[in-house]
Amino acid sequence: MKFRLTIMSFFQFFVWGAWLITIATYFFGSELSHIENPGAKFGAIFSTLAFASLFMPAITGIIADKWMDAEKLYGILHILYGAILFYVPSVHDADTLFYVIFAAMICYMPTISLSNSIAYTILKREGYNVVKVFPPIRVWGTIGFIAAMWITNLTGSKANTNQFLIGGVAAIALGLYSFTLPKCPPQKSIAKNAGLTEQLGLQAFKLFANYKMALFFLFSMLLGGALQLTNMYGDTFLDDFKKVPAFGPESFVVKYSTIIMSISQVSETLFILTIPYFLRRFGIKKVMLFSMLAWVLRFGLFAYGDPAGGLWMIILSCIVYGMAFDFFNISGSLFVETETDPRIRSSAQGLFMMMTNGVGALLGSRVSGFVIDRYYTDAAGNKEWHNIWLCFAGYALIVAVLFLLLFRYKHDPKQLEVRPH
Repeated sequence: MKFRLTIMSFFQFFVWGAWLITIATYFFGSELSHIENPGAKFGAIFSTLAFASLFMPAITGIIADKWMDAEKLYGILHILYGAILFYVPSVHDADTLFYVIFAAMICYMPTISLSNSIAYTILKREGYNVVKVFPPIRVWGTIGFIAAMWITNLTGSKANTNQFLIGGVAAIALGLYSFTLPKCPPQKSIAKNAGLTEQLGLQAFKLFANYKMALFFLFSMLLGGALQLTNMYGDTFLDDFKKVPAFGPESFVVKYSTIIMSISQVSETLFILTIPYFLRRFGIKKVMLFSMLAWVLRFGLFAYGDPAGGLWMIILSCIVYGMAFDFFNISGSLFVETETDPRIRSSAQGLFMMMTNGVGALLGSRVSGFVIDRYYTDAAGNKEWHNIWLCFAGYALIVAVLFLLLFRYKHDPKQLEVRPH
């Protein structure tokens, strides 16, 4: 059973990794970008991930709780997602691509939480210790994401629509596979007489009345924006070195840009293992601050890196990403776990994800596209990557300083103990 769930986890993120990091390379290298303000247009397309995250997980959660077996809903969504990816190669204008990717994200984004729910339900029913057994299963999701990036790169698909076909085939296969998983019937966890607020998990919004929680969610939003910057532009940045005569299209960094970017995901899996030590030693606030400073390094190293003497900076930036991503997401989740009432804890975790993957990602996608078009793109349409990354690094540094000065949290090692919901 653990092996079967591992397969599900692997392909859950494989079908996303096939194109998420390379869609910018495809977009800016195709006819789609031959429009006014292409950066803003691409920012809008990438923001569909955030739009879908604002409402779809809640809707599918209600469906799985009340009306449909979770594994069947999961399978249907993946098959629809795969079918939409197959349609992408026939799209030849940016406006249409926005709606097509939005449709794909409406189907895909809720499957992330559904896959966790399915795994939890099956493992508990089989008598496994979920806290011990689930993390090794989930790690294979990141490995799947890395594998998809490598396949996209090595098959020469990072700048064409084949990346969507790779994701589409795997998504449909995963959807069909999910129908073979053990049944996960509705839990009926929402009372019949529950109001709309409870059904949608909105009761956690009262946490915004608490200064410390409101501040935490604000910084979650700001860090969610930082994550979108690296997902949107990382591969395109490396690929653009082909325009520099000193490097050219045959440069190792240009040819294998997606594989180099995958070092970030490898680092992510390794930094997860260090989090218990850092939390015990430094506490939640300092670990979250380390994450913010790591974002400064992530962007700053990109600003000065190049495929020759500065290659070590690009590699180090990818390694630092693991700390930047993991330390805030996991310590932030633990902060919500320790600071909220058990009755709304699940809703509060959903609110945390909405602020990072929803509102923060939406603002990061939209604002960055506008800023790059307005201030960091020359008359020929070339992006001034050095200044772009310095701008992003400055943004992350300001967020870190504000967090240090405004966020008050006293480290208590006892709060890090795992408590039942």
